[in-house]
Amino acid sequence: MSSSPGESMSDNEGPGRRVALVHEWFDSVGGSEQVFLEISNTLPSADRYVLWREGAAVDGPPMKESWLSRTPLRRHKALALPFMLPAWRMLDGSGYDLVLSSSHAFAHSAKFRDDAGTRYLSYVHTPARYVWSPELDVRGGSPLLSPVRAVLRRADVAMTRHVHSYAANSNEVRTRIRRYWGRECRVIHPPVDVDYFAPSQVELSASGREYLLGVGRWISYKRFDLMIEIAETARVPLVIAGGGPEEDRLRRLAANARVEVRFVTRPSKAQLRALYVGALALLYPTHEDFGMVPVEAQASGTPVIGLGRGGLLETVLPGETGFLADSFEPADYAALVHRLSEPDRSATIANAQRFSIERFRAQITDWVREEGLS
Repeated sequence: MSSSPGESMSDNEGPGRRVALVHEWFDSVGGSEQVFLEISNTLPSADRYVLWREGAAVDGPPMKESWLSRTPLRRHKALALPFMLPAWRMLDGSGYDLVLSSSHAFAHSAKFRDDAGTRYLSYVHTPARYVWSPELDVRGGSPLLSPVRAVLRRADVAMTRHVHSYAANSNEVRTRIRRYWGRECRVIHPPVDVDYFAPSQVELSASGREYLLGVGRWISYKRFDLMIEIAETARVPLVIAGGGPEEDRLRRLAANARVEVRFVTRPSKAQLRALYVGALALLYPTHEDFGMVPVEAQASGTPVIGLGRGGLLETVLPGETGFLADSFEPADYAALVHRLSEPDRSATIANAQRFSIERFRAQITDWVREEGLS
């Protein structure tokens, strides 16, 4: 039985049921953190555990931190990787009926010592890219990781056999889970606040749609440098919204670009909504596990021009809500920019509704009832 839209499970878990939620580190509210918070909203009485946390306050119970939070490793994720697996086996808690992890590194290995009868579920954003798919993220190519990658892979499989049920955030990630861990799982797409980003007809008609848009964390695998090249080739202005360690490099590239490139640093949700509504298209030339940003853009009626791999194959309807290129050549994307009169804005908005928060909560509730608290 599915819950009604917005319903939490607090009234349905039964007396005495204890639930723990586990997430990697929590130092910003990106895609995986948004998912974790929405799982927490669905299971509001659950205790919450993270390796360490920083940043702005969020609603809900306090987040209990691991011993890694008291070390300098919290500021050096690559160096901390070998210590994460043992950290997840030294959690200070017991007596849980259900432990649900939100994992993009090793959180799915979390296991409490006093856990007789505990059910373990894991929602997977991806098997750790640094360890399993370094070709998708150049940050995983660090020489510091090379000697230990094989060891971490073996440990990642061996220390997660206790997980009773997995859910993947996309078919792309389900394929990786089968390939790397030899496990089957269901797919539950992440929640997107599609109603917030949906524009009115007045906004749609008033929008100038005069620029291309890039949104996300300014890190290498997101390919903001390629977005600048695409905008140059298409001769269309570009707005880059977000923040991250590549800011200086991107600003240098933008200063030499033959088109206007404007930066919006750490936009608010309201600013982001306005940027989506006013954009000609969202550029997304990256191999993403799922990608919540393209869904937000479509919810605003803005089509997506992106890489035809990974999560975009599940969220974009080619020729209807955007266009996909299986290439990293700027000219291939620039050619698609000139086809942007074709997507139907209302169809684009309707497509995004498939990924609503209400749908996510209902599917998480069903999963927990079927596999965790049955």
